[in-house]
Amino acid sequence: MPHKHNADRRHHIPKMSFKVQNWPAYEAGLRRRGSLTLWIDEASLKSWQTIGPSGQARYMEAAIQTSLKLRTAFKLALRQTEGLMTSVLTLMGLTLSVPDHTTVSRRAVALPVIQPAQIPQGPLHVLIDSTGLQIYGAGQWLEAKHGAKSRRSWRNLHLAVDAASGMIVAQTLTDQDVDDPSQVGSLLDQIECPIGRVTADGAYDGAPTYQTIAQHGDDIEVLIPPRATAIPSGEPDTPTQRDRHLAIIAQQGRLAWQVKTGYGQRSLIETTMGRYKTQIGPRLEPAALQHNSPKPPSGWRCSTECWWPDARILFVARPSPDNLFGIGIISHSV
Repeated sequence: MPHKHNADRRHHIPKMSFKVQNWPAYEAGLRRRGSLTLWIDEASLKSWQTIGPSGQARYMEAAIQTSLKLRTAFKLALRQTEGLMTSVLTLMGLTLSVPDHTTVSRRAVALPVIQPAQIPQGPLHVLIDSTGLQIYGAGQWLEAKHGAKSRRSWRNLHLAVDAASGMIVAQTLTDQDVDDPSQVGSLLDQIECPIGRVTADGAYDGAPTYQTIAQHGDDIEVLIPPRATAIPSGEPDTPTQRDRHLAIIAQQGRLAWQVKTGYGQRSLIETTMGRYKTQIGPRLEPAALQHNSPKPPSGWRCSTECWWPDARILFVARPSPDNLFGIGIISHSV
């Protein structure tokens, strides 16, 4: 309800005030958000395309990735992306041809995942959460166009994020009927580095989650808030981690437990999901989904900088060899 009957008696946390102290640097950063930079070095020109026996251009992965990145950054359709690529290469005075929209659509499904340049080392503090992505297909088009009712379809994107760097270190894409705790093992299996702590929200609370995490290391600290109706396990020997959390909450309260354990860092994965949906969007196209495939859609695979913690930067132009294929695709901020 919009106005709760006990709103005047609830505890209200005042809004935190911020004051900009480095105004020149902050103002320069605001101007840089509108900057646009694009270049292609000589090494990338050689890996752009090849010519077949009949004289037809055969595009390499660099050309397809460039088209998909421009499409993601400017939120264009495939035909508009083809036109943008053609005009940009013409303005740059290059004699390269541009892959047409059908080629980009066909090749995007099998495009390999672009891995981050550097994986964090050492014991990781892993944050786990999931978000829903709506599938926009024929049923949703009929609903928007003619008002016809259709059943909504979703996919759940499960992420594991390193709390120190903000990098996505593991991911799975499942149907809407798959619960969150069942994907903890699949996420941790993808992480080769040692794990020091795992943090998740209350939806992951339960003995199966603790058992799955213990299979990847007995010394992993688990930080999951117990449910309000949770009871101790009753172990006669040493208490479990969940029992210790329950004891602290019973003695000091849930807010004190969050401060003492550092549970507030879990909000960093919410920021990561916001970055993902800002770049890719909250919906999936059915053509990009493969049945029984654990890989995310092609829109995820063409976006390199969604792995990194700067929420404002979509694609950061970097020189070779840090940038794949040595392509300075685009510097565009939101």
